[in-house]
Amino acid sequence: MGDAPWPAPAKLNRFLHIVGRRIDGYHLLQTVFQFLDVSDQLHIRVRHDGRIRRLRPLPQVAPQHDLSLRAARLLQEHTGSAFGVDIDLVKHVPQGGGLGGGSSDAATVLVALNRLWQLQLPQTELASLALSLGADVPVFVHGQAAWAEGVGEKLTAVTLDQPWFLVLNPGVTVPTAEVFADPQLTRNSRPITISDFLSNAGGNDCEAVVRRRYPAVNEAMAWLQRHAQARLTGTGACIFAAFPERRAAEQVLAGLPPRWSGFIAAGLNRSPLLARLEQEG
Repeated sequence: MGDAPWPAPAKLNRFLHIVGRRIDGYHLLQTVFQFLDVSDQLHIRVRHDGRIRRLRPLPQVAPQHDLSLRAARLLQEHTGSAFGVDIDLVKHVPQGGGLGGGSSDAATVLVALNRLWQLQLPQTELASLALSLGADVPVFVHGQAAWAEGVGEKLTAVTLDQPWFLVLNPGVTVPTAEVFADPQLTRNSRPITISDFLSNAGGNDCEAVVRRRYPAVNEAMAWLQRHAQARLTGTGACIFAAFPERRAAEQVLAGLPPRWSGFIAAGLNRSPLLARLEQEG
């Protein structure tokens, strides 16, 4: 294999509606996923002894909860491959911020090892495996900006505007399960269509709960709202606003209070993971 790292890009939820609930308790969603040109970098080296290792453990993540290791083991068990892997992850996507970092890492491991272990599983099969790791892992496997329904696994590729995004990190971690368990969470939003969204419909049903429970998110959103339309991504804690030009985003970021961090990234309709896959091919 080549020594170039495999990218695992961040994502934004451009909107998020909760339109119902299944009998098993899972929430039914409508959302749009778009990638950012900020990525974790995974160095993936094939082993011939079947062992699966992360070379540097992730802070505050127990090995049994490490999605990258779980993805490699899942693929190994599913295919019976005798190969193993060493994974070295360089984090650039903030953890616990609603940017999909862990899910993206898992998807990149699945896609890369499918190629490097010479398994040749079709993308649909990989995406099906990915769903068992998390509802937003399949979109990273497919690598196209997507309209998503169901629990987030029913994907329709969409072509979106690709603005510059200012992403703010209020410095808190928001557990997704906590938000979805909140009794005040809206769970009956009226479904909208892709056309509605492209006409600027849609918000984030989790926003009110997260702003009430996390004052830092509320304060950061109020600050960003003074400059542009601010949105929560996923269940947060990160928030974002879109700008047509990078310079406009930079001007807002320059005034960011020091208690928060932030970065600027371009929106992408195609994941850089697909380009890396083409390099291997």
